[in-house]
Amino acid sequence: MALDEIVERCQDLYDDLDFKYIKQWKAAGSGRKAIGHMPVYVPREIVHAAGMLPVGILGGGDQLDVIHGDAYYQSYICRIPRSTIELAVTGRLDELDGMLFPSTCDVIRNLSGMWQLKFPDKLVRYFDVPQNFDLDVGGVFYTRELQLLRDQLAELGGREITDDDLRASIALYNENRRAIEALYAYRSAQPGQVPTPEVYLLMRAGMILPVDEHTRLIHDYIAAAKAVKRPVRDNCRVVVTGLFCEQPPLGLLKSIEMAGCYVVDDDFMLVARWLLEDVPTEGDPLKNLSDAFITYSVETSCKYVPVREDKGKFLIESVRRNRAEGVIFASPSFCDPALLDRPMLQKALTAQGIPYTAFKYAENSGQMQPIREQAGTFADSIKLWSAA
Repeated sequence: MALDEIVERCQDLYDDLDFKYIKQWKAAGSGRKAIGHMPVYVPREIVHAAGMLPVGILGGGDQLDVIHGDAYYQSYICRIPRSTIELAVTGRLDELDGMLFPSTCDVIRNLSGMWQLKFPDKLVRYFDVPQNFDLDVGGVFYTRELQLLRDQLAELGGREITDDDLRASIALYNENRRAIEALYAYRSAQPGQVPTPEVYLLMRAGMILPVDEHTRLIHDYIAAAKAVKRPVRDNCRVVVTGLFCEQPPLGLLKSIEMAGCYVVDDDFMLVARWLLEDVPTEGDPLKNLSDAFITYSVETSCKYVPVREDKGKFLIESVRRNRAEGVIFASPSFCDPALLDRPMLQKALTAQGIPYTAFKYAENSGQMQPIREQAGTFADSIKLWSAA
């Protein structure tokens, strides 16, 4: 598959707010079901093991006018819940047989309650996660939560979800995480060959395509990207953080790179990058998923981490590992988790002498010139300081 064909396919999936792919996928087999989820972490392995299609619901972006959704939330709430419920009440999500709401913030918790009231005939679950990271406390709690989800999906699908089903799904998602890691490693090594807007579109495609198909698509993209010659620019290398839930407009990512920044790491589409190592496929699969969450998942503003002296260590390690020259904090307006964490993370960066800049956005941001100017000024200042 040629590079432009891969990117075009991903762009088509990105643009499709009517979710035609879900309709096609369900029509291709009898009794097929699709389960939606927000873009943070849910155990998609269990949905896949149930024979169902996990579908990332990422709001309406800058393509959707929110009319009905504004009646459900105050104006000082981030935009993604308003555009998500707009998608639902206008019938665009009718093909979903259920919806999972990950433990992100109070807004998403409230959205799950609205969903239960609006769609009583659908499976709706607020997927809670542990706040205690002791395997004998939080681990036990989380394993029980996974079992409850397994039971609900089995009842919805009308068949048992066996341990072997779960092990097979875990193996497929391990392969997918390794493919994504290879993609990110290639971008970090040669960011000029792998534009971040293309990486983003690839990650978005993984929110709707079956996991094995998405893994193949990533490998095809890497092979195609290596086969073309792209210009190398004197851009500065940056880590972009804060985009873990409400997604940025594609134009925002393009603006950052056009301003002279190569993005070498980020935290969008965390549902696909949450676990940092393979999940074992031997033994109790639910316990393995639980232990993975407890012991080797990312550090992010939407996961409880006690305030401690090494706050920001995870971000600093990303900067060092990817040879980044600075950090861009890009957080959605009114995102409490991101904006509450930012001062502590900035303090940690300052202590290490790592430059940063910060701005806020909304998923429907249309005017990118101020962001481009700010990112460009940041890139220029890094080059000036480096030269000094």
